[in-house]
Amino acid sequence: MIKIKKRKFLLLPGDGIGPEVIGQVKRIINWFNKNKSLDFEIDEELVGGAAYDKHGTPITDEVFYKALESEAVILGAVGGPKWDNLEFSKKPERALLKLRKELKLFANLRPAICFKQLVDASSLKPELVSNLDIMFVRELTGGIYFGEPRGIKPIDNGERKGINTHVYTTSEIERVARVAFDLARKRNNKVTSCEKSNVMEAGQLWKEEVQAIHEKEYKDVELNHMLADNCAMQLVRNPKQFDVIVTDNLFGDMLSDEAAMLTGSLGLLPSASLGSKDKDGNMRSLYEPVHGSAPDIAGKGTANPIATILSFGMALRYSLDLDKEADTLEKAVQDVLDEGLRTKDILSKGTKEVSTSEMGDAIISKLQ
Repeated sequence: MIKIKKRKFLLLPGDGIGPEVIGQVKRIINWFNKNKSLDFEIDEELVGGAAYDKHGTPITDEVFYKALESEAVILGAVGGPKWDNLEFSKKPERALLKLRKELKLFANLRPAICFKQLVDASSLKPELVSNLDIMFVRELTGGIYFGEPRGIKPIDNGERKGINTHVYTTSEIERVARVAFDLARKRNNKVTSCEKSNVMEAGQLWKEEVQAIHEKEYKDVELNHMLADNCAMQLVRNPKQFDVIVTDNLFGDMLSDEAAMLTGSLGLLPSASLGSKDKDGNMRSLYEPVHGSAPDIAGKGTANPIATILSFGMALRYSLDLDKEADTLEKAVQDVLDEGLRTKDILSKGTKEVSTSEMGDAIISKLQ
């Protein structure tokens, strides 16, 4: 069997349950190396609160440069109450924001999939969410979270004023729209673009630029425009009308969280943050589970590793173009759920509780 060139994965376990769930991903990477003649090289480093405790910074320059040189970065989780009182620049979350910004990871891919085995866990009726599969494409490096001017300043009469600026350029909108249209071509060929063009000039620009690039490059893909507040309503009214939703940083943050809860299983959802491809077709990328560090259950062996394992599956698909291997991994997860094995967070009547490592064992057994 022909060996594939060596690919570097940087694993950043982070804080809380991060090391536990990343540990299961490491086992699965090793399984692929041994059984599929792949040659993934693993490097593992500290990030977040764990890095601060040892180095006084949430991410060292050495780790950052390793991220630059890796095919893909897989992050566990960062943060926790232990570090809540640190100054802003030292907080664990600053590591994640630095990676996103400095690696120029402008497109956040966040699927909202309702696993058939967990339909009853959703707050919506089964017929509304059964077979739900939406892909959110959230612009990640612009908009109101990064726009200038920003800050808090004193004004007259002893009051203060908080300022954040919502700003986008044509190129920022075009590049994230291309990601959405390209993804739609591999799915159901439908994109819904969300903004607030009725009250925001930046929203009007967003709508116009998405429409322009559609007419120029993607006429074969169905495009609909929708106001972001209407999208929020439609997600709980008729979520299966959507295929790919592309939207800005602020609305993407909110709408993807809403959609995640439709699935009833926040602990099962992965995400990917992608940059632009270079002249050789390579791109920088960061993959992480949607869930947080869950410090209350850290070290108890009850964390659900599936979201992190599926994040590795996204890395196989989007960074390495290994669709067959990604399909194999995703099917293994489905097979384990079909058998009724559940970690504590998704346990229900008639299913069997397993630990973090036992879930890893079960998925690997299905891979075999």
